Amino acid sequence: MTTAPAFIGLGSNIEPRQTHLDKAREALESAPGVEVVAMSSIRETAPVGPVTDQPAFLNAAIELRTTLSPRVLLELLLDIERSLGRDRNSEQRWGPRTLDLDLLMYADHFMDEPGLIVPHPRLIERRFVLEPLAELVPDRIVPGTAATVAEHLGKLT
Repeated sequence: MTTAPAFIGLGSNIEPRQTHLDKAREALESAPGVEVVAMSSIRETAPVGPVTDQPAFLNAAIELRTTLSPRVLLELLLDIERSLGRDRNSEQRWGPRTLDLDLLMYADHFMDEPGLIVPHPRLIERRFVLEPLAELVPDRIVPGTAATVAEHLGKLT
């Protein structure tokens, strides 16, 4: 069975933040068709977006090898979020969350389908995503661009 590299962004700003990230990693490690290759260090970051009056986030990135398609992997990420208490339907957009799992990149795919955009549409705009990703794969080209993760990070002010 063919495997593909995939990169996941993790974030949490509702206590216990570290526990939410640990449980997300454990869920990924035990998921069929998924192998966790590496995880970046965890960093604390300020909230980004229109709702800044909320606790700081813990953020990290995980590199996977997977036999799951991008759509099935996304569904797994959403299931893990729900299992750890996230309810996307009732939470405030850009507000606090127990766990946020984003499919950042999947192999060299560039996809724009209803409910699934890969790479993540705001990937190259967010230091809190690019820093942990650059720790894992600084020289990887971001699909749909001509620049590496490290080059995109270097462009941020």
